Amino acid sequence: MDESLVLPLPQSPEFARTCDLLGLPIRQCKRESGGQAHVWWQVQSRRLPLLGRVDLISRGPVARSPADLDDWLSGWLRWHDNRPLLLNADGIATEALRDAGFWPLITPATLALLPLADRATLRAALQPKWRNRLVRAENAGLRVTRHGVTSNHWLFEAEKTQMRTRRYRGLPPAVCLAFASANPGQAVLFEARNKGRPVAAALMLRHGPMATWQIGHSNEEGRRLNAMNRLLWEAMGWLADQGHTVLDLGTINQQDAPGLAHFKLGTGAVAHRLGGTWLHQGALAPFARRLPRALAA
Repeated sequence: MDESLVLPLPQSPEFARTCDLLGLPIRQCKRESGGQAHVWWQVQSRRLPLLGRVDLISRGPVARSPADLDDWLSGWLRWHDNRPLLLNADGIATEALRDAGFWPLITPATLALLPLADRATLRAALQPKWRNRLVRAENAGLRVTRHGVTSNHWLFEAEKTQMRTRRYRGLPPAVCLAFASANPGQAVLFEARNKGRPVAAALMLRHGPMATWQIGHSNEEGRRLNAMNRLLWEAMGWLADQGHTVLDLGTINQQDAPGLAHFKLGTGAVAHRLGGTWLHQGALAPFARRLPRALAA
């Protein structure tokens, strides 16, 4: 795989190795020229009641240029066998998807993507309130450590509890542990302790030039000490030192979780709107092409 393509987690070879370990193999596809991949996409498949096999391309395909994406969309049926395809697109115009027979299912999510650089540049990009909280955390006497993943770390149980109480869906801790097993050294835990007590932890998954903040948890004491600001800051600098260029901080929702959105964007991250989730199904495609443009936006 050509690592000059910046691949999000679901499109990374590291994620494919994880799924293979879990018995959920992924098909890796590419279009290349001159020995260089111009378009890359990974396909997950599931069997669903009534529908049979359904394919999924999550946050892909990834291409070097908009023209490469247009070329992929015009010819994707040549590699696909006309089974239902769910496409969580990024960078493809809604009009082009509609014209290709895709039906819109889920409105686009927005991510916070943080460009990584040297520490001086990163610090200068912090929003003033975020930087002030970081300074307080740096002066709070916290002990920050970085280490590999173990299945009995308290962060995973805290994540399970948080997913139940806040009723959200994320990558299950079991998948994170499989990622660590399938990709040695690529899953890194950052932990903050105050007077020997754990107060916050964050899990970073590394995949090519990109990294993903996958899990973060801070208890009441950690929140009082702004421990997550300190952890994320340490992670940002360390990941940049390792050669990563982008840190994916996950989705943001200004309406339902404004505090978390402000925290992520306070790092200097850029809001990046995805293309929504679309379905291509043979019998539905002619109707999708006639869908009013306003409904496909």
